[in-house]
Amino acid sequence: MNPITRRLMLAGTGLGAAALGAAFAWRRMHPPAASAVAQAFWARRFPGLDGSELAVARWRGRPLLVNFWATWCPPCVKELPEINQFYNEAKGRGWQVLGLAVDQAEPVKAFLQKTPLDFAVALAGPEGLGLVRELGNPAGGLPFSVVFDETGEISWRRLGVSRLEELRQLAAH
Repeated sequence: MNPITRRLMLAGTGLGAAALGAAFAWRRMHPPAASAVAQAFWARRFPGLDGSELAVARWRGRPLLVNFWATWCPPCVKELPEINQFYNEAKGRGWQVLGLAVDQAEPVKAFLQKTPLDFAVALAGPEGLGLVRELGNPAGGLPFSVVFDETGEISWRRLGVSRLEELRQLAAH
């Protein structure tokens, strides 16, 4: 191979690598817009147990596990200690958890007196069942969990009890 051909090949390879690097950097700095369902979720606000209003957008940008539960749902109550343990194990790696109670404030407050949770809890109320349907749970059953990734998009769903080991595997990826 003559020296001119070699230089042209090296220059072409270098330009290709630079273009690829620029494309990756652009994608990282300008992530794709989240789906309409995800965007609608991030625009929501929920009543807090103290009467304040919690804007979901405050959790955007890091992985967020959202768990829909109710005090009258035995499987929901069963899984909450494991979700709490997951939160305490994974928060140091950027994970967040939001519990949305499909319930009224007083039963939730009474429940949390007996079973304190370390993650944020807000009230989805009866409208929460419509929201779980929007998020990919057509049956509207509880418990229901969904994970939003760093880009704000849904990356995982679970209808039924979420197990600690399963949540640990999610956080490991």
